[in-house]
Amino acid sequence: MVAIVSLRGFAYVGAIMGNEKQKQDQTTEKPGKMLGLSVVGILSDLNECELADVNRHVRRRKFQSGMEIIEPESDSSDVFLILSGKVRVVNYSISGREVTLEEIDTGGCVGHLAAIDGQPRSACVLAVGLTEVGVLSPASFETVIKEHPTVAWRVIQELARIVRSSTRRIVDVSTLGANERVVAEILRCAQQAERPDGSAMISPVPVHSDIAGRVSTSRETVARVLGSLSRQKLVIKTEKGLHVPDLQRLEAILSHGFD
Repeated sequence: MVAIVSLRGFAYVGAIMGNEKQKQDQTTEKPGKMLGLSVVGILSDLNECELADVNRHVRRRKFQSGMEIIEPESDSSDVFLILSGKVRVVNYSISGREVTLEEIDTGGCVGHLAAIDGQPRSACVLAVGLTEVGVLSPASFETVIKEHPTVAWRVIQELARIVRSSTRRIVDVSTLGANERVVAEILRCAQQAERPDGSAMISPVPVHSDIAGRVSTSRETVARVLGSLSRQKLVIKTEKGLHVPDLQRLEAILSHGFD
């Protein structure tokens, strides 16, 4: 009986030790997962040891499609590193219409403005599809950029990109009509996917409501403009995406005015 109790006790202790090890395995970041931080643009210059140092400060979270990652006007100041998936940065007009400011893919980051100046959030950030992020508290973010100068420089470059993007958007809204803004957005997407022969394939086909949100117009306007571009063979909808046969021709249409 004593032997049986001892064996049972040993099995019980073994089970506890096994559970503790399992918990340890779940909480300890494995090298592959840790190095997932290398996809983040502001961390791209760091070596493995430096990434391990940053990883100590990072908490990981997952968001389902449509979930709010950052609430507008909130006092939170965490920085979110996009490890997989994509996010949409939006704001809302007085009438409640959603305006898309930007879509940021894997490798980007959001929330650093509030972490830097301590002001309330200036926009809402939503997950587009299942999205995993690495979360840095404001204090951890400050520690990382102070201890790793290349990260600080990358953050400065990101801030410059935001200023340039905002300036372009302001100029577009101020100088272009709604139809022209739609064409300009199609051209911008096409330029990012340009081929050596001067054509482009925008894949997947842009959703009308997404374009409307980015250029501050209605879905009906987007549908009307795309219909006109299609009739002129400036864009062709295919199974693979939206084909733009000649970017220069599309740009010329925009330069001369689009009705």
